[in-house]
Amino acid sequence: MSTVDFRYRLRVRYGECDAQHVVFNARYADYVDLAMTEFMRAIGRDYRALLARGLDNQVVKLALEWVAPARFDEVVDVQVRCTQVGRTSFNMAYSIRHAATDRPLCDAQAVYVMMATEPFAKTPVPDDLRAALVAGAPGTMIDHSGG
Repeated sequence: MSTVDFRYRLRVRYGECDAQHVVFNARYADYVDLAMTEFMRAIGRDYRALLARGLDNQVVKLALEWVAPARFDEVVDVQVRCTQVGRTSFNMAYSIRHAATDRPLCDAQAVYVMMATEPFAKTPVPDDLRAALVAGAPGTMIDHSGG
């Protein structure tokens, strides 16, 4: 699987925080989803292209483990890598880190199942997607932090 992580960079917005200006726990799942979307785009398999092929992927498991808080207006990196590709599913690992210090904030693991849109049912991961997931997007960073 890919060993050099793709990175998605973002700035923590006010509306993502609680009253103490700490990122609300559920927002980390949003960060994972945003990073996955940009990772798929970076490997040339963006969501619209998958749908046009009659394919979709569904999250069937998402585990988050918090290490330290992210706070309002901080810039964070979400490092993304594929850890396993099965017949109809693939696993992704995410490491959310403070961009300036590389301090770990949250680790996440997600399992996605490949679905056909008609009929809506599990389907094998296509060979081209499998190869793209395994190759990853080494050295690629998408920066939405405004910095």
